[in-house]
Amino acid sequence: MISHEQLSISWLGHATLRVEGGGTVVYVDPGRFGVLAGHDGDDGDVICVTHDHHYDPDGIRTVAAPDATLVLFEGINTHRIDREVDRPADLSFERRMVGAESDIAVGRAIIRTTAAYNEADGPHLAKNGEPHHPKGRGCGFHVTLDDTSVYCPGDTDVLAGHERLDVDVFCPPIGGTVTMDRREAASLAAALDPELVVPVHYNTFGAIETDVEAFVADCAERDLDVQLDS
Repeated sequence: MISHEQLSISWLGHATLRVEGGGTVVYVDPGRFGVLAGHDGDDGDVICVTHDHHYDPDGIRTVAAPDATLVLFEGINTHRIDREVDRPADLSFERRMVGAESDIAVGRAIIRTTAAYNEADGPHLAKNGEPHHPKGRGCGFHVTLDDTSVYCPGDTDVLAGHERLDVDVFCPPIGGTVTMDRREAASLAAALDPELVVPVHYNTFGAIETDVEAFVADCAERDLDVQLDS
């Protein structure tokens, strides 16, 4: 666990992040790839899910408090998911659907969203030449708790407008292949100039293995504070 200002931040593996502050617990993309095995605590007040790949009803149920609110990207489509999953409508929680430019309050959390996708002419394409994450299929989450903002851009390239965000804690994916890589993430971090960088979405499987220490060094050269939670 990482402490910053009044927040406690935990990267639980892959894309799963837990942020606590001001009496509120927020999870982003809980579950997948066994990251919640042995997790003890259905304490999540707000559960944010960026897109189909990270939609995991079992993971949601593991971390969500009985009165939790789900904040789900409106483009999540269970018919596109290659796993057997319950529909969002079948989950017994309040649901708030968001687009790529939403701005909502959920209890004490202020939640804003940004677009998340791979550029059609960019470097992060599948073998068939299509983006791993097409435009319109996902979002990132900018969450403010106790006057401190945490930004998880989701599974995305670095996009125009990212660099203009006001971010205290930046949690970029750094694994490359299907998202920005460690070098692109470090450059974006330099543009954002956050108080703290906590990388996520790396080393889960071969395609997103990366040299996290090199990422830390790249950030250090830019006078950025990086903390790893693994």
